[in-house]
Amino acid sequence: MQSKTKTVKEYLSLLPPERRAAIQAVREVILKNLPKGFEETMQYGMIGYVVPHSLYPPGYHCDPKQALPFAGLASQKNYMAIYFMHIYGDKEAETWFRQAYKASGKKLDMGKSCVRFKKLDDLPLDVIGKAVALTPVNKLVAQYEKARKGK
Repeated sequence: MQSKTKTVKEYLSLLPPERRAAIQAVREVILKNLPKGFEETMQYGMIGYVVPHSLYPPGYHCDPKQALPFAGLASQKNYMAIYFMHIYGDKEAETWFRQAYKASGKKLDMGKSCVRFKKLDDLPLDVIGKAVALTPVNKLVAQYEKARKGK
């Protein structure tokens, strides 16, 4: 379910207290490890981390008015989720992520790009931080453009 909120602060304020605490804790890890150049915003009804148009003017091919997505953080109906576009688009990064998650002793519930969790204790926050720090802006843009050329 997508939120209609316009700001991260507003998004957080509308969450139930236990979800707000979990999302805020993950958000702090993301912001602490976010490589230079990415920006936090609201995108697709969730907290988004993007390559701004000032660094990548073409934007996202699905909707060029949108900045190129890097990651997302959301409270869904039955779970919370982190969306990692850079893990989804990079087999080497995905392999590292799956191995690091397994080594943490936590159970990974992952779709193509999303890591689902019910409570904060389900996440190895150190692995999440390292995953965020893994890909600088220029690497994400190169990865994205390479994938688009194959289409």
